Amino acid sequence: MVGGLVAGSPAPAAEAVPGRGVSTKDRGARGTGHKQPTPGPPTPHADSNSKTRRDTSEKKMRIVAVEEAFSVPGTIRQEDAIRQRMPVPEAMKQDWFRRLDDLAELRLADMDANGVDVQVLSYSTPGVEVIEDPAEAVAAAKRINDYLAKAIAVHPTRFAGFATLPLQDPKAAVMELRRAVTELGFKGVLYNDHVRGHYLDEPRFRPVWAELERLGVTLYLHPAIVPADNWHVFDGYPALVGPSWGWTATVGAHALRLIYGGVFDEFPGASVTLGHMGELLPFQTARLDSRCSQVPVEQRMQHLPSYYLRNNVYVTTSGVMSHAALLGAVHAVGVDRVLFSIDYPFESSAEAVRFLRSAPYAPADLARIAHGNAERILGL
Repeated sequence: MVGGLVAGSPAPAAEAVPGRGVSTKDRGARGTGHKQPTPGPPTPHADSNSKTRRDTSEKKMRIVAVEEAFSVPGTIRQEDAIRQRMPVPEAMKQDWFRRLDDLAELRLADMDANGVDVQVLSYSTPGVEVIEDPAEAVAAAKRINDYLAKAIAVHPTRFAGFATLPLQDPKAAVMELRRAVTELGFKGVLYNDHVRGHYLDEPRFRPVWAELERLGVTLYLHPAIVPADNWHVFDGYPALVGPSWGWTATVGAHALRLIYGGVFDEFPGASVTLGHMGELLPFQTARLDSRCSQVPVEQRMQHLPSYYLRNNVYVTTSGVMSHAALLGAVHAVGVDRVLFSIDYPFESSAEAVRFLRSAPYAPADLARIAHGNAERILGL
């Protein structure tokens, strides 16, 4: 038992090769490696012919979605945690559960129906972070990563992956990170906010940041469905604890701990990726910068907070289908640092793709958000 959740050996299904479904559009991926982006601000559509040009480009525009969840049957009791922590209708939860387990028919059919070329898959919350025993966390992370690697091997042009790390044991996490990237071909890491109340600015995690920087891969900082603590302000309002506000507040604060804690001063080549329009941090940059002078001198960073948001943070659109929010995020961090995301299966692929295709940007800038930035940053 780990915090009311059960961890154990994977079910037989987890040992088989997952995702044997056949897609109607399983085709080759076009990557751009790590080429530096072309500088320049995004250009909104202005002339009367722009809609016609965009209608044509939409039919050809490649789409890569980068925060797309899956689960491994028998590894961690995700269903129990979701039922306990997310006050949504049971029918909706049941649909989530069957789609999380599926790495073939349902997922590929959804991608094909909505024009999504690639999903970058990550293990759904609650992850191994809820496991108390470090050795058990190491074993679970390896099982999850091996399972995901098999699924990607079946559909290598449709799926890529983020690794799961057993951060209860930072030394083992470094070894698993190295294996996941160099042997399994994963494109980064997804981490669920905290390891039993510990945050990644702590000195114990510096070796992990050093390896992330050395490998040149990002760490996607994702909300944790099991909170590190309980905020009195949420009492009586469970809807505030989760995706509507609480997750944004806690993950955004965690990202600020990394900035104020000097992680990016020590590892300037390291990066984090934040979903939900950067957990709203792009809209707080002016306030953060203006208050920076009040930070005690001995705790000050080398740069203003906005510098790190524009140099060490990437932003995804997951779960925030608002053109106003997209415009604000792009202006705050730059069009080359914003990536498209759906948050499948918790959000609608159809709605997310409609939001993307109708965004008020010229085709070249829209293509960066839709696929180009993901290809460059993740090395797809």
